[in-house]
Amino acid sequence: MRIMVTGATGNVGTAVLSRLHQAVRDQEQVSGSEDGTLSIAGIARTVPDTSLEPYDGVDWHAIDIGSEDSVDALTAALTGVDAVVHLAWAIQPNRDEGFMHRTNVTGTANVLRAAAAAGVQHVVCASSVGAYSPSAKHTRRDESWPAGGIDSSHYSRHKAEQEALLDAFEQDHPHIPVARLRPGLIFQEQAGSEIGRYFLGPLVPKIVLGAVPLPLVPIPDAFVFQAVHAEDVADAYWRVVAQRASGAFNIAAEPELTPARVADLLGARRVISMPVRVLRWIVGGSWGLGLQRTDPGWIDMAAQCPVMDTSRARADLGWEARRTSRDAMTAVIAGLRSGEGHTGSPKLYPRGRG
Repeated sequence: MRIMVTGATGNVGTAVLSRLHQAVRDQEQVSGSEDGTLSIAGIARTVPDTSLEPYDGVDWHAIDIGSEDSVDALTAALTGVDAVVHLAWAIQPNRDEGFMHRTNVTGTANVLRAAAAAGVQHVVCASSVGAYSPSAKHTRRDESWPAGGIDSSHYSRHKAEQEALLDAFEQDHPHIPVARLRPGLIFQEQAGSEIGRYFLGPLVPKIVLGAVPLPLVPIPDAFVFQAVHAEDVADAYWRVVAQRASGAFNIAAEPELTPARVADLLGARRVISMPVRVLRWIVGGSWGLGLQRTDPGWIDMAAQCPVMDTSRARADLGWEARRTSRDAMTAVIAGLRSGEGHTGSPKLYPRGRG
């Protein structure tokens, strides 16, 4: 089996490559030979340092999936591939939605066109809890909840557009199984520096996160969300590929992260409820002034995204998160503080290395 991973140098892509390498080792151990039948290929805009794990042993292709002439290059790269795991996604620069749409939506359309032309037998795509329509937090939603997105969030809008592309692809190519994973927030320590750059920026101090006790943390009551460790998400992707599964799968660890639990992880002595509209105004103002990099659409998504029911992944894939949501968030807080990253990745590089 040959597996292609797009966006293979990012937070999830790096974890997926590690999981695929483990599958290769497992296969070799069973067969007693190094000539396994599982091979790994990767697509990234910039090829990583292939002397370092997990980027070694991968057949790399440098392709900008959103470019007008990328379909031919993608088709050539995908020829002979059994399954494509599409992870490529742009979150920044969030002041240029056209640029992000080019990668997120046009790029997905290009990958799907190329996959059909190349005869790929299985399409697996990274969707998100952010693709879902708004929901109250008190009821868990399964995969049947509408994936219409949240209008005020560019991330959510793009994920909803991506879901529509997958729906159309399924209708046009009913013989090709299509799976989409809808994870919560994906954390690992190696992603700390990248997450700090993408969402906080250089002016926001990170070294004090979780280290200095805070007198209080103002968090809206509506901020109930789910997280999952990147290694657990990677295991879910592998299970989908190995089982040639199709359909949507919610992926998240337990327990859901409430304001009180987040405050505890941040070392706060007290949590107070802040109205969403007030926090949105603060975030929008500081973003507009360039003081930090989180636009107010992320506040709307945090307040309106559903809490997911993950029972289908457990029942159909045999998947279970090995780390709690607290473990995942503790890991990324540690990474934010230390500036942790991966020196071989053009996306996950440590803080201080431009």
